[in-house]
Amino acid sequence: MPGPTLTDIARAAEVSTATVSHALNGTGRLGGATRRRVRETATALGYGIRRTAPRTRTLGIAVTTFPTAWNYTEIAYFSRVVTAATSAAHERGYALTALPAARAGDDSWHTLAVDGMLIMDSPRGDPMVTALRARGIPLVFDGAPGDPHAGDHWVDNDHEATTREVLDHLAASGARRIALQSGNGDEHYARTVTAAYTTWCAEHGADPLVVPFDVTDAEGKAFDALLRGPDRADAVYAAYDPGGRQLLAAAARLALRVPGDLRVVCASEDPGYALTRPPVTTVTLAPERTARAAVALLVDLVEGRAGPASETAQRGPVVVPAALVPRDSSRAQPAAG
Repeated sequence: MPGPTLTDIARAAEVSTATVSHALNGTGRLGGATRRRVRETATALGYGIRRTAPRTRTLGIAVTTFPTAWNYTEIAYFSRVVTAATSAAHERGYALTALPAARAGDDSWHTLAVDGMLIMDSPRGDPMVTALRARGIPLVFDGAPGDPHAGDHWVDNDHEATTREVLDHLAASGARRIALQSGNGDEHYARTVTAAYTTWCAEHGADPLVVPFDVTDAEGKAFDALLRGPDRADAVYAAYDPGGRQLLAAAARLALRVPGDLRVVCASEDPGYALTRPPVTTVTLAPERTARAAVALLVDLVEGRAGPASETAQRGPVVVPAALVPRDSSRAQPAAG
């Protein structure tokens, strides 16, 4: 079925067809409110139809967790995904455009010229996803989408199993009060890791101790209350990249030995953790493998080789194994005596 015409959009938005054309193409001298209203109306009407062949030979990639300006390429995981995705796209004859995170908060998705989009850490109510779905742009997600639809495609790790592996590793090393530093965003990763941790604590008769991640907390002051007193935590799993260094900084300020007084594990792709004192145990989420799998799936969708939605929905997401890389920061301690 054909999608709505410019006339349909103009009638619904109560503007002229010329205004609709200017709004959708980013031309003309329209006020911001008018341009936004026309684009929102077009999205609501399902403007755009799914293409069966690429038009631009360009794919897009972006992180949409937070609708604010932040440089996600400074984080090792995202940097390695972008690099690997670029290489994989080039191998299939496509360019790859990495869009700034702030673009998730504006309305440019209504006119973005890409054949397909790889979206990382998409939260619930993601406006970019809404706009691209309405235009029929093929989407693949790195991590489960916040608002999954039947037939959606994503590549992810088994975060529940990985979290349990980390907690079991820390318990086996002698830790008895294990805390979690988790994200306070609405992305699937933070929700899944926190839920797995809470369930594990309930199964082991432990009180959950969750510290919100703050990227600006270089000194790890958010851990101070947790790491003081006779009932202090003796291990922390930091689910985000800077958390390991924040914990080392907090331990140094509070005169805690790592791993003697505090065991540390951090989910990170930063090779620098092998060189810290002590070297920090990390969890790798295999970003290169994830990116290559996602790009391969996205290109197949763009070129119409991924099969009908009903078949793909039955197959479920592509799962990439994560891996625990043990180092000195979480090693078992000799029994006292």
